[in-house]
Amino acid sequence: MTDSLASGRFSGREAFSQLVRDALACAAREGWQEMILSDATFEDWPLRELVVVESLQAWSASGRRMTLLASRYDEVLRLHPRFVSWRRTWGHIIDCRVARAGTPVDFPSAIWSRNWFLQRLDVTRSSGVCGHDPERAVSLREFLDERIRESSPGFPASTLGL
Repeated sequence: MTDSLASGRFSGREAFSQLVRDALACAAREGWQEMILSDATFEDWPLRELVVVESLQAWSASGRRMTLLASRYDEVLRLHPRFVSWRRTWGHIIDCRVARAGTPVDFPSAIWSRNWFLQRLDVTRSSGVCGHDPERAVSLREFLDERIRESSPGFPASTLGL
C-alpha cells in the first residue's frame, strides 16, 4: 500500500533514487491509473535500471496513463536505453511533453499520482519532500498542469524515416 512509501523530507541522490524505485514498484503493485514524472533532463533518475523498467512493465495496463515532462530528452536517449525501449513499446499510454520555460534548476523535478507525490525542491542536493499530504499534492498537480499546458509534444516513441 502507499502507506509503505516514505513520507516527509529526503536528502541525497541515493535517497531520491530509492524513492523513485519504491514509487514505481508501488504503482505496479497497486495499479496507479495516472502518473506524472517531471524533470529537466531525467539524467540522475534510475531509469536505466532493470528493476525500474520491470516495475514500469508491470504497471503498464489498459486504462493507465503517464505524462513525462522535460526540458529535453537527449539525456534520456543517451543514458537510459532500457527505459527508451520500454517507452517505444508503451508509447500509446505515455504522453511526452517538452517545456522550455525556466532554467534546469528551476524545472520541476517530481512524481505525482493520486496516491503519493515526490518533489525535489533542491535538484543539486537531491532534497525535497514526499508523501500523502493532500494540500501539497494538489498544489504540485496544479503547478505541473500549468507547465504541461505550456508544453509541446516531444520524445516520439518512434521516428519514421522517409
